[in-house]
Amino acid sequence: MAMPEPTGETPGSPLPLDGIRVIDLTTSYAGPTAAMLLADMGADVIKVETPRGDDTRAWGPPFLEGESTWFLSVNRNKRSICLDLHLEADRATLFSLLETANALLVSVNPAKLARLGLDPDDIAERFPGLIFCTLSGFGLDGPHAALPGYDLIAQARSGMMSVTGPSADSPQRMSTAVTDVVAGLVAAFSVAAALVRQRSSGTGEVIDVSLLESALLLMAPRMASFLAGGDEPEPCNATDSVLTPYQAFATADRKIVVAAGNDAMWRRLCTAIGGTELLTDRRFATTAGRQAARDEIAEALSELLRHGSADEWLERLAANGVPAAMVQSASEVVKDPQLIARGALVEQDHPVAGPHTVVGAPWRLRSNPNRAPRRAAPMLGEHTEEVLKSISPETPA
Repeated sequence: MAMPEPTGETPGSPLPLDGIRVIDLTTSYAGPTAAMLLADMGADVIKVETPRGDDTRAWGPPFLEGESTWFLSVNRNKRSICLDLHLEADRATLFSLLETANALLVSVNPAKLARLGLDPDDIAERFPGLIFCTLSGFGLDGPHAALPGYDLIAQARSGMMSVTGPSADSPQRMSTAVTDVVAGLVAAFSVAAALVRQRSSGTGEVIDVSLLESALLLMAPRMASFLAGGDEPEPCNATDSVLTPYQAFATADRKIVVAAGNDAMWRRLCTAIGGTELLTDRRFATTAGRQAARDEIAEALSELLRHGSADEWLERLAANGVPAAMVQSASEVVKDPQLIARGALVEQDHPVAGPHTVVGAPWRLRSNPNRAPRRAAPMLGEHTEEVLKSISPETPA
């Protein structure tokens, strides 16, 4: 397998995936998340778009000077080229790129893969050393493999919506693209693991990631209880199915959350807020006892906590080692001193959208702690000439 030339863009120590080339044929959010995480780790990610571009380029408002904030949030550190895979010449160009690549990511509906020349068996035979990762709603096989899938569909079908919300008759979607992001994490992890083996043996892989099974992973704790003979899982109305207290409470001025994850934390909580009667009630001494008395405990804690401000309670709870936090809005999250100190929000300078802030990679590497994007999200086809010349210098632009 021919290896790509280093891009020379990474400051400081080499990133873990420097020298790895990933061809990103994905669109929307799950696949681009996976490809971006690999790019953040140093991979040279070439985003292959149709002439009309990734679907998320049109997702908005809001837009920054006409550029979709959804797209900008999930496509940093990539280069974009345009290919129409319905055309034989462009498919040939893609295959030339694959000769130089370590991994290929696609999010095409499985029913359409063969029509585009991307049948997994054919690709594996033609490029035996390639890691081929597919992301789809329901996976490559099974009776519903051909159905289209989005985050909403996965949240509903996995059972997530049945346990989210105030009651069983009002299912709610978690208000972020959670299954897309988790599927992207699963795919990025799977590709990275396969790259370890590829580096030592040259072996390729076909990786099959679905939104539905990624959503099911998020349901693992609730499903484990049910599969062990427990009751049908129901919404916990913003609490937890086991731990008590593990929920939001109103204080004198605003809401906080309190999480007592074990018996020792429960005792420290009672001490911190002056709950002497709660502390000495033997019914509440264990997780099981508190679970059985959830409503009684919540009422008692609410009465105590409403007599002090959120800041006062958080200071006392922190001093006693009790997990607690303010329920923050987005405008407060971006000012959170811990996130600021960690550099969790990063600025990228786009040629059209201009300087703007996005959520950065959720890790820090001691060898290369700078999480600033090496590239902003690309313009449509911005690097077509550059990339095509790199694989065939005679190719006309």
